[in-house]
Amino acid sequence: MKEYNLKTREGRWRHFGSVDPIKGTKPTEKELMMDLQSSKKDFLFEIDHVGIKNLTYPVRIGDFQTVGNFSLSTHLAKDEKGINMSRILESVESHYENGLTLDFDTLKKVLITLQTAMKQKNASVEVEGVWFFDRYSPITNLKAVGHADTTFEMTVADEEVISQSLTIKAQVTTLCPCSKEISEYSAHNQRGVVTVKADLAEELPADYKEQMLEAMEINASSMLYPILKRTDEKSVTERAYENPRFVEDLLRLIAADLVELPFIKGFEIECRNEESIHQHDAFARLKYSK
Repeated sequence: MKEYNLKTREGRWRHFGSVDPIKGTKPTEKELMMDLQSSKKDFLFEIDHVGIKNLTYPVRIGDFQTVGNFSLSTHLAKDEKGINMSRILESVESHYENGLTLDFDTLKKVLITLQTAMKQKNASVEVEGVWFFDRYSPITNLKAVGHADTTFEMTVADEEVISQSLTIKAQVTTLCPCSKEISEYSAHNQRGVVTVKADLAEELPADYKEQMLEAMEINASSMLYPILKRTDEKSVTERAYENPRFVEDLLRLIAADLVELPFIKGFEIECRNEESIHQHDAFARLKYSK
């Protein structure tokens, strides 16, 4: 067995099995390499979406920087074998400015860039990210950072927005009306999870996210707060007792508020209570189109 100088990195590599590169016969210049994706013939079907998923990328939502999880895709014509995946990242990178601003105006620009680069008739994006915002305690007015999960979705065709939607998932407090009614004192409560997916008009007010979140939280027995002092806790506890909610109640009240928001064309809502006196959850769901 050949001995190698273990005091050098190359020697150690050789000792652990590294070998010289194989001298190949295929071209190394891009212009001479075969481009399989650009092959043109009958490939049987056009494809609605082809692209990448689970792209982790820095984004800004409002005043805070966070992380987005992206899924980006384009249409693929019947006579084309595939797409050039690298152009997807190039399209995103071309709009990077200390993070990608996560709003629909920016996403539209990214998709138009992608659609143009791919020479396809449409392009789509879905981005999941945590939205951080300032939240003040109800009595002492102490500021801390609250959060909600968001998912932005958009499809563009011929540089026009075909659809755009925002999903917000937030947590609230719900107090059981039945427990309050039948008990001599107290009532059981639990953390509720509210998810709203709204189909949105292209023209949006600056505070569209805040208006959606307010409809979700204000109709609950109580909002959740990062910081609560004793006077705040008293206020939150009493407000919850004054506003008991079944999941059915919460669902209908949120829906009534969303119907009144002119920039929302339709929505899906799910309310789920993580029951405090059962081993199961309770949920309600509805879908509405204006």
